Amino acid sequence: MDKFNYLIRDTFTEDMEFICDSEYIPWGELCGKTILITGATGLIGHTLVNSLLYAGQKKNLNLTVLALVRNEEKARQRFSSWIQNGSCLKLIVGNVEKIPEIEGNIDYIVHGASQTASKAYIEQPVETIQTALDGTRNILELAKKKCVAGVVYLSSMEVYGHPKKGKKVKESHIGNLSPLDLRNSYPISKIQCESLCCAYAAEYGVPVRSLRLTQTFGPGVNYNDGRVFAEFGRCLAEKKDIVLRTKGETERSYLYTADAVTAILTVLLKGESGKAYNAANEETYCSIAQMAREVAKMGGIQVRFELQEEKKLGYPKTLYMDLDTSFIRSLGWQPGGGINLKQMYKRMIEGMIMC
Repeated sequence: MDKFNYLIRDTFTEDMEFICDSEYIPWGELCGKTILITGATGLIGHTLVNSLLYAGQKKNLNLTVLALVRNEEKARQRFSSWIQNGSCLKLIVGNVEKIPEIEGNIDYIVHGASQTASKAYIEQPVETIQTALDGTRNILELAKKKCVAGVVYLSSMEVYGHPKKGKKVKESHIGNLSPLDLRNSYPISKIQCESLCCAYAAEYGVPVRSLRLTQTFGPGVNYNDGRVFAEFGRCLAEKKDIVLRTKGETERSYLYTADAVTAILTVLLKGESGKAYNAANEETYCSIAQMAREVAKMGGIQVRFELQEEKKLGYPKTLYMDLDTSFIRSLGWQPGGGINLKQMYKRMIEGMIMC
């Protein structure tokens, strides 16, 4: 397979048009503005950068996107079409642990840089925590210095710990997480970062809000991504059986990448400072085993179980993460755009990146 060029696919155009047509996003507030995005080459960051640049052109917003990236070569490959066309994209090479000097104004920040590999949470827990805390503090200090109009911190559904089965999870339902479990280096650091955001909002007036995303996927996923949705996608693409290492009892909702972008922009421009918002497509709620069987049906393959100890795999214990999205919906946001779980897989596979 050739390397996926995200800018020439019909799927890309459809997603960008869907985002641009989201009338609940006050696009006019971005006119002439500068938006800094961290984690810009990641799945969500990459989609967000593309969306802003696309909307900027279509709506004549004259906006500028600053993309903070660790790997300049990778960034130039991922955003090659925009760079070649002389768009308003500026790459800033560095990381959130030590942000390089950024001259000029910054109006908005979306902080998405984070460790996302489950195994790293138990193999590199110190680095997981340090990146989260040091990086978020640096971003908040930058936001304070630049007097930004809004910041969104991308948090996670994992801050809820282990909700009871059959219960809707609202933003106030933070769960119990043991600091003695290495796997919790990730969710506890996310909670700490949210607390830091709340503190900066209250003490320094930094207009920051947190967005608790459920598991998100779509076009732009790396073909070798280690997360379960990518593994299912590879099995479907290669016509090989899905092998589950657990019973697949964890239940959660999922979110399409374009819906994640509209959620980010909605909370950035309309959200309340110091608050947190869930983002998920509640209609996709299912167990991992159920999802595996649905994906298998799509490709005429089988699901097999070869059980291993979950802790060694870096997976959290069985979760029942049925997020309540009424708070973000009160801002006008709604997911879907006609994209259900089955279509999410088709579009992800079509747009997987080969490295």
